[in-house]
Amino acid sequence: MTAMTELSGGPSLPQERRVVTAVPGPKSQELMARKQAAVAGGIGTVLPVFARRAGGGVLEDVDGNSFIDLGSGIAVTSVGNSAEAVVRRATEQLNAFTHTCAMVTPYEPYVQVCEELAKLTPGDHAKKSALFNSGAEAVENAVKVARAYTGRQAVVVFDHGYHGRTNLTMALTAKNMPYKHSFGPFAPEVYRVPVAYPFRWLTGPENCAEEAAAQAIEQITKQIGADNVAAIIIEPVLGEGGFIVPAKGFLPKMQQFARDNGIVFVADEIQSGFCRTGQWFACEDEGLVPDLITTAKGIAGGLPLAAVTGRAEIMDAAHSGGLGGTYGGNPVACAAALGSIETMRELDLPAKARRIEEIMKPRLEKMAERFGVIGEVRGRGAMLAIELVQPGGKEPNPEATAALAKACHQQGVLILTTGTYGNVVRFLPPLVIGEDLLNEALDVLEDALSQL
Repeated sequence: MTAMTELSGGPSLPQERRVVTAVPGPKSQELMARKQAAVAGGIGTVLPVFARRAGGGVLEDVDGNSFIDLGSGIAVTSVGNSAEAVVRRATEQLNAFTHTCAMVTPYEPYVQVCEELAKLTPGDHAKKSALFNSGAEAVENAVKVARAYTGRQAVVVFDHGYHGRTNLTMALTAKNMPYKHSFGPFAPEVYRVPVAYPFRWLTGPENCAEEAAAQAIEQITKQIGADNVAAIIIEPVLGEGGFIVPAKGFLPKMQQFARDNGIVFVADEIQSGFCRTGQWFACEDEGLVPDLITTAKGIAGGLPLAAVTGRAEIMDAAHSGGLGGTYGGNPVACAAALGSIETMRELDLPAKARRIEEIMKPRLEKMAERFGVIGEVRGRGAMLAIELVQPGGKEPNPEATAALAKACHQQGVLILTTGTYGNVVRFLPPLVIGEDLLNEALDVLEDALSQL
């Protein structure tokens, strides 16, 4: 076992794939019956096994099965589950105090996290942050700040975008099922424009950036009025929409339009941030310096924490008391975030993400050559995906996607599906995963594809 693995999960958890029962096993089935009796039906389950331990690149269930983890709790446990520095710092804070409410009596870990965010996020301008509990809260508060700063109301978002499950962030989100269906009416003054989706751009990927930006800007200008827009919000790599990497040039064009029209440009890095794409933040790939950046997921090694970070003059636009929340920036979560950032630096996790891409992407591309069901391989770093289609075309193939995920689960590999059409398999391994596990997971994936 490598030192890298020992730092995330410890040597007591064997780093191996192991299937010793049916999936799900009898203990998981018993717990699932209890869940169905006690937990609201709206809480779904991807893989119906109950976790007992997790660390490094594996997740062990209550029946003793050990799954290679290619999901990281949806990009959360990038430093591994129970990473040493996260556990150490969180435990020290637990022993000191668990809560005072940062708005009542503040504490140093909150300030330290904001200081780290100022250092790590793109740009050398003066920055400030506010801390919250979830990604949806961060996005919602970014909208509040942008509206306070500009005195405007309209918010522009993009096709295939996902921003959360609160009322406002459901309005910002493009996909109906399962996120929005039957939950309206939604917050007003939200407008959706095209995104540069190269694989599905009708005139081809070579025209995608220019044409998509032109269409988006025309819609904003003609249908909304640029001087009515408070914020343009986009994920630099669109997550739930299908791990869409916008065509090169599209994001800079949209940011320049925002800058030219006094619009706050918001990068939603909740899924793509904190080393996931091979850089600290995905927007660095094209040199973007957003006015505001939202973060969550990978920030705190599994504890609930989120942030809005941005230009000091914008962040200060909200009146005193206008931002906050009882649990926002909880001291234990802040301590965990400091441990997570410590681990990212110590292990150079951006480099680990790039190495994961070096291993996975060529193998996925070879699978795409072999299996006509794979329409495209895309992504950066350890945020990769395959889009499944009907062979010979681009018709989405959600049935094959679901079957592929189930086959991998049965063989001890946890993968996640996503996409507006439900036809994308996304790969989000912990950045500390061993290379042997990664290759073994790809072997299972390839075998499952051959059985489709």
